[in-house]
Amino acid sequence: MEQFLRRTWAEIDLEKIEKNYDICRSMLRDGVMMMGVIKADGYGHGAVAYAKIFSRKGCEWFAVSNLDEALQIREAGIDTPILILGITPVEMANVLAYNNIAQAVFNLEYAKALSERACEQGVQINIHIKVDTGMSRIGFLYQDSEDDAASIDEMAQACRLPGLYAQGIFQHFAVADCGDAGEVYTRLQYDLFLDAIKRLEAKGITFEICHCCNSAGASEYRDLQMSMARLGIVIYGLKSSDKVAEQWGIEPVMQVKSVVAMVKEIEAGTTVSYGRTFTAQKDMKIATIPIGYADGYTRRLSGNGGRMIIGGKYVPIIGTICMDMCMVDVTGLDVKAGDLVTVIGKDGDKEITANEIAAKTGTINYEITCDISKRVPRVYMRGGDIVSVQKF
Repeated sequence: MEQFLRRTWAEIDLEKIEKNYDICRSMLRDGVMMMGVIKADGYGHGAVAYAKIFSRKGCEWFAVSNLDEALQIREAGIDTPILILGITPVEMANVLAYNNIAQAVFNLEYAKALSERACEQGVQINIHIKVDTGMSRIGFLYQDSEDDAASIDEMAQACRLPGLYAQGIFQHFAVADCGDAGEVYTRLQYDLFLDAIKRLEAKGITFEICHCCNSAGASEYRDLQMSMARLGIVIYGLKSSDKVAEQWGIEPVMQVKSVVAMVKEIEAGTTVSYGRTFTAQKDMKIATIPIGYADGYTRRLSGNGGRMIIGGKYVPIIGTICMDMCMVDVTGLDVKAGDLVTVIGKDGDKEITANEIAAKTGTINYEITCDISKRVPRVYMRGGDIVSVQKF
């Protein structure tokens, strides 16, 4: 059995990864390819582990944020096509080409610079045109078919540049995860995207791959799926909306565990942690847990309903969360040093989810898992046994 420091660690259930893959595949209509979004080290779960399982099960594409993330997948021996959703310095054109990595192109200036460098290096790069239909992030602006008509000409120019092969075109939904409140805007974005494709076709520009659906789009607007769908948060078992969790039955893959470092008795009137924000109103027993904001356990849970599970019981966080440690109230419980602590996950009939923590801290579940820091080992499990450990 591979050893790791049993201070604080994240357990990743490989069987649940496979189950979630099958559920996500069932979300897609016949003939729709799956693009697994494994950027940010697989949303904190481990990109390589996901890429290996998904490739074996037939995932057609992966998406990452940058070239370093793409090369990590290639260095692991995985040859599935990859799309970089962000920017790559044009000097790296040959690296993209030699490693079968497609690049998002989001304006004409970048397309020209990438084309020039590709020609200088004697390579051809697969590109996917990014259309901004309403996200206002990156992409050729096309939020109004009349006011932004000039963008069609710019996209066509980009597609015709030497050294570039316009393999795909895509856009990103801004509010597909907002339930009924987001439907009108989501369908408007879809219609604009279709209009852009139609106008490009009129100019002789066609694409092998058209993709517009993210996790929420693919699951809640199945009629909007095109030749490929980009599935991110759902493949990690985290809901993009309440409807996804209820309808499809995905399960969280990651649990975060720790141990009790120390137990002590304190008297009424004793203050706890930085800033003395907590004062014991009675004699108490408290436990110190070796996890803090440097591990990605957000300081915003201090005094905000944060809790953990020890021995099948919820225990509240008291005082300010420190860099490497925090304290919980274990008054009345039989708790000792070395006891297992569930930070995220299940213990008996009790559960703490990334969604719960996100709701208490005013953020989203994506941020909770992405923030689990690199010093927290990822321990990959199958059938309750350790398969491998990823240390940083």
